[in-house]
Amino acid sequence: MLDANRSGTATAPPRAAATEPAVPAAVSVPPLPRTGFVARCIRVVLSPYARLSLLLALLAGAASCVLAFEPQRLLTHGWPPQLGGAAAALVFTVAYGLCTVAFVPRPLLNLGAGALFGSQLGLTTALAGTVLGAGVAFGLGRVLGQDALRPLLRGRWLKAADGQLSRHGFRSMLAARLFPGVPFWAANYCAAVSRMGWLSFLLATALGSIPNTAAYAVAGARASAPTSPAFLIAMAGIAVPALAGTVVAWRKRHHLRGH
Repeated sequence: MLDANRSGTATAPPRAAATEPAVPAAVSVPPLPRTGFVARCIRVVLSPYARLSLLLALLAGAASCVLAFEPQRLLTHGWPPQLGGAAAALVFTVAYGLCTVAFVPRPLLNLGAGALFGSQLGLTTALAGTVLGAGVAFGLGRVLGQDALRPLLRGRWLKAADGQLSRHGFRSMLAARLFPGVPFWAANYCAAVSRMGWLSFLLATALGSIPNTAAYAVAGARASAPTSPAFLIAMAGIAVPALAGTVVAWRKRHHLRGH
């Protein structure tokens, strides 16, 4: 029934409140774990010391392969007869670079290049293999070893050598290449740990290795005539860079002591 108010207007009774659908409570989703097993494995694999261990394993494996295959037999048995010309030079260049990464002494490889290919082609293949091997070693050391080894540079001489290579990379590496007393592999990995740039390293390696590489290549090509002028000049070419490197190192000694 309608009720009348004081003004005589009929009003309807209040309706029941419309029932609205209940909003479900938000479902709580558990947070995803930020560190899962796969993520932990990735961090371990990419850690500096894991990469350094991989580098050491690669170098040990390369050295073992060199000991097993004995590349020095090329000096006595000669080049395989099925390879010749440009293919032989290319294969030797690649093998040269890989052997230097595996700590094979470069003088032995340079002598082999001269004995197998003669003075000119032997110099070309040996120099190309030198730059290739240096680049591979530098890249391995920079990617796999730098982050783990740089925090260990705490000694005075280590810091001085690192500062010299980082600030004066080209001329420092050029002097190291001219001085035969510095092992090739040691210079590669020391440069990789420093902040030396790629271009400075490769250019200094190429230029600084020419005199010594040429001398050994000529000596290998003329080894059958040890009294020939070419062989004697080659021997002098081996001694002169050693003397020049010694003089440069002597003049630069106060820079190392000052840091």
